Amino acid sequence: MSGVYKPLILGFGVMSSVIAVFVIHRMNVVDQDRIPLKLHPLRMIRYWFWLMGEIVKSNIAVTKTILAREMPIRQNLFTTACSQKTELAQVIFANSITLTPGTITVETEDDHFWVHALCYSDDDPEALDDMDARVLAVETGGQL
Repeated sequence: MSGVYKPLILGFGVMSSVIAVFVIHRMNVVDQDRIPLKLHPLRMIRYWFWLMGEIVKSNIAVTKTILAREMPIRQNLFTTACSQKTELAQVIFANSITLTPGTITVETEDDHFWVHALCYSDDDPEALDDMDARVLAVETGGQL
């Protein structure tokens, strides 16, 4: 992508790509470490759009909190249930919590996560249960 199209530079690019593919293939042959993707692609795309909307709403709420003269911060550390079966789905759920402004996943355990909220409300556990159900639907293909 340098804009230089000389045969030597193009040859280096092709060779480095071939070497990278060879090394990656060899690494996979040696350890056979794979993560099975048991996610439904269409449901995942739908989930991403829903998550983007939640991120925007949370961003607005956190911005209002920060810009408010009295800064109504109500921090809380609480647990939320995690009903996903695969580690990949658990990572998606934990990262979704962290991506949403004002919340962060502090600790992950087998059946629950510790979550810190900047402006805790009584609706937060219900919202996270809804997010959990949505990630579970992406994983298992269930209805929402």
